[in-house]
Amino acid sequence: MVTETVINLIIWAPAILFSITLHEWAHGYMAYRCGDHTPLMMGRLTLNPLPHIDLIWSIVLPVVMLVTSLSTIGQPLVFGGAKPVPINPRNFQGSLRSGLFWVAIAGPLMNFFLGFLCALALQGVAWLPAYFQVPLENMLVAGIQMNVVLAVFNLFPLPPLDGGRILTALLPPPLDGYVASLERYGFIILVALMFSGGLSPLIRPTMVFFLRFYYELGGL
Repeated sequence: MVTETVINLIIWAPAILFSITLHEWAHGYMAYRCGDHTPLMMGRLTLNPLPHIDLIWSIVLPVVMLVTSLSTIGQPLVFGGAKPVPINPRNFQGSLRSGLFWVAIAGPLMNFFLGFLCALALQGVAWLPAYFQVPLENMLVAGIQMNVVLAVFNLFPLPPLDGGRILTALLPPPLDGYVASLERYGFIILVALMFSGGLSPLIRPTMVFFLRFYYELGGL
C-alpha cells in the first residue's frame, strides 16, 4: 500500500504542479495583456511553480485526497489548487467586462489545451521501450484527468470559481451584482454541494465527455 501510494504520488505530482501553475499563469498573462501589470509586479507571471503553490490547496489537499481515495475506492482521485493571481481590473485597457471575461476564462482554456497536449503526447510514447512507455503513459493520463477536472470544475458558474466570474462578466446589471454577491458564500455552497452529491450530476457528464475525447485522441 505504501509503495503504491508513493508511485501514485510520483505519477500525479507533475500533473498537479504543472496544471495549477499554468492555470494561474494564464490568468496572470491575460491580465497583463489587458493592461494590468499587477501579476508581473507580484512575481506571479512565471512558470516556476513555487510562487503559485499554496500549502493547503497545492500539497495537503491533493495528498490527503490521493491517500484517502486509494484506501477507500482503490483508485486515485486527486484535486488541487494554487494561490489566486492578484489582479487590479482598474488597470485594464478597454472594456472592463471584456477584460474580466478573458482573464477568468484563460485558466480553464489553458487546462483544456494542456489536456490536448497530453493526449497528443500519448501517441508518441507508444514507440518507446516499455520501461519508459508505461510510466510516461501513466503521467500523461494523469495530466489529462487533472486538467479536465480543473477546467470543468472551475467553469461551474458560482463565484469564486472562474465560471462565476465569467457569468458575472456576461450578465447585465443588476444580475451581475447578484451573482457577484454570492462570492462570500461560494465556498460554503460548493462544500455543501460536494458533500450532498449535488455537484457530481452537474459537472460529471461534461468531464466524461472531455475525458472520452482526449482518450480517443491519445489512442487509448
